[in-house]
Amino acid sequence: MVILDYGSGNLRSAERAVQRAGANVEVTADPHAALEADGLVVPGVGAFSACMEGLRSVSGEKIIGKRLAGGRPVLGICVGMQILFERGVEHGVEAEGAGEWPGTVDRLEAEILPHMGWNTVRAPEDSRLFAGLDADTRFYFVHSYAARTWELDSGLAGQQPRVTWANHGQDFVAAVENGPLWATQFHPEKSGDAGAHLLRNWLHTLA
Repeated sequence: MVILDYGSGNLRSAERAVQRAGANVEVTADPHAALEADGLVVPGVGAFSACMEGLRSVSGEKIIGKRLAGGRPVLGICVGMQILFERGVEHGVEAEGAGEWPGTVDRLEAEILPHMGWNTVRAPEDSRLFAGLDADTRFYFVHSYAARTWELDSGLAGQQPRVTWANHGQDFVAAVENGPLWATQFHPEKSGDAGAHLLRNWLHTLA
């Protein structure tokens, strides 16, 4: 298991969380290790454009693309999820994303921003990521930007994408399961037992 080190993200907290969920973890920017690992975690915090600059500096978007082309699992977290979309718009500045999914990440329309704290999500009944978790389970969010629409009809590996939603002022995409590419807008590593359960669900798909 590799957590991609591209200069953005709570690398150590993500490392500890994945270790507690039962995986052997390496934090590295080495492309060979990132390509060959059973699973790749792409965390991210801060501005969309800065995260994309960091990702490109280690050819992270190419690593993600190659893994997905081979059906190899990738998990994006927070801005690590946002950069999977085509573009992000922050403070009027548009930045190109990794382009694995169509759509734009932009500012939430809400009275209070950032959206910070615990919130529930609406997961599909057939979700594997949220399997075994109650509908009122809460996860920890910290963000002002999100994907507010979902535009992809048919997903990777010929599987229909499973999209989970949450609400803060308006609905936004909280998680996606799209073939080997999964992602969460919230922080599993900050979400206590619920986050640990979710990470174990993802790890079980790697076997």
